Amino acid sequence: MDELPLFSRVRNYGEKVAISNTTSQFTYKQLLTDSAALASTLLGDEVDLDEARIAFLAPGGPEYATIQWGIWRAGGVVTPLCLSAAEPEFEYSLTDSEASRVIATREQATKVASVCARLEIPLLVLEDLQLVSEKSLPMLEPSRRAMILYTSGTTSKPKGVVTTHGNIQAQIESLIEAWEWQTSDRIPLFLPLHHVHGIINVLSCALWMGASIETFPKFECGSIFRRVAEDAYTVFMAVPTIYVKLIEALEDLDDQERSNVVEGFNRMRLMVSGSAALPASVHMKWTELTGQKLLERYGMTEIGMALSNPFHGERRPGSVGQALPLVEVRLKAESGELVTVENEPGEIQVRGPCVFNEYWNRPEITKESFDDGWFRTGDMAVLETGYYRIMGRLSVDIIKSGGYKLSALEIEAALLQHPNIRECAVIGHLDNTWGEVVAAAVVLEAGSNLDLGHLRDWCRDRLSHYKLPKRLLVVDALPRNAMGKVTKPAVKDLF
Repeated sequence: MDELPLFSRVRNYGEKVAISNTTSQFTYKQLLTDSAALASTLLGDEVDLDEARIAFLAPGGPEYATIQWGIWRAGGVVTPLCLSAAEPEFEYSLTDSEASRVIATREQATKVASVCARLEIPLLVLEDLQLVSEKSLPMLEPSRRAMILYTSGTTSKPKGVVTTHGNIQAQIESLIEAWEWQTSDRIPLFLPLHHVHGIINVLSCALWMGASIETFPKFECGSIFRRVAEDAYTVFMAVPTIYVKLIEALEDLDDQERSNVVEGFNRMRLMVSGSAALPASVHMKWTELTGQKLLERYGMTEIGMALSNPFHGERRPGSVGQALPLVEVRLKAESGELVTVENEPGEIQVRGPCVFNEYWNRPEITKESFDDGWFRTGDMAVLETGYYRIMGRLSVDIIKSGGYKLSALEIEAALLQHPNIRECAVIGHLDNTWGEVVAAAVVLEAGSNLDLGHLRDWCRDRLSHYKLPKRLLVVDALPRNAMGKVTKPAVKDLF
């Protein structure tokens, strides 16, 4: 019998509903039984998969948990694949992780079948497997590798972030304590499950605590609103883009419908925003509409969550709060000196049991990513009256202009307050005089227009003179990543 705390805890939840959707419910007992059978099938004549990498493709739901747990319980390392990935992306993840096989649901298998055939990697369709009776499963230690998630950061090819079972447990326990997860909690899951936001913050925390998850194939306001009005959830987690869509959809409802949905949101005990900076204007608008103060936090694939506004206490718009339990955080200046005072920017560095094990097959990059045991996040932040505020990525969000370090995120937050701007991306544009100047690409509200002169005049009371945009490009759309977050266009693509 495996000894991971996750599975020993789950046995206590028995017939309680773990995961449900519009057509069915699955109990914790079912997930344990099904994952044990899958683990036994994967083992075959072996006694331990001994950290063999197994990739899988499954939507959020009981199939996802069954596959994840089954691989773990057989001693393997899970590599979740993105449901919307293209063939080159599948091929890269499979070859780089050296996947021994791929498991997919029947609906998803066609997406990866040709890649598996070309690479001669066995493809197992979950529904077609002849599951065997449960056999003796390997003993698992927390130090064993458990998962590889691919993250590109801002440069080079995607890197495989390896976390151990101990890392994952620490990431879960930190959030369970900080956000006071309860067995009675109920949460919707519509986030992608190849990122830590969905995998750790929602799925893993809920299952660890014995809470109930309702899954959706994709985010859709109408479906969410109906369930919110029925008091289906106590906890809600989403990315800023989703909160913007929810606000727009709420404002389109008639008074009675809006009142029912707003009251449902208001009764939740916790609502969290993450994976991208939450504009203060969105934060305040959500509170105005629902009475809920969103809890914003900061994390990365390599560390899980590191900073969070408090569950009890001030949730400050534009801030990501303080270090979470089990996490140590420090700031280090570009000069190499530790930042020991407030209002001085520095790189966020993190230490603790939540921090990942290694980048897969990249020992040199792994070594370079640590500073005397502290993980170098590559994100700049400043401490303001006890709360951290993210300035952005060192490589793309920090604009060095005339000797100043400017935060592109701060400028974007200001621009988003303009009534004519729907979306924007701020980048540094090379300049002979200033080194870099502020350049903004914006998507306008329907039927509106904007020119650089007007924008600079509008910004003067909101931004210092050295932060005013010096270049402006109006575009029809901005690129987005898999989480729906606006990504930085390359300067060459804009100007």
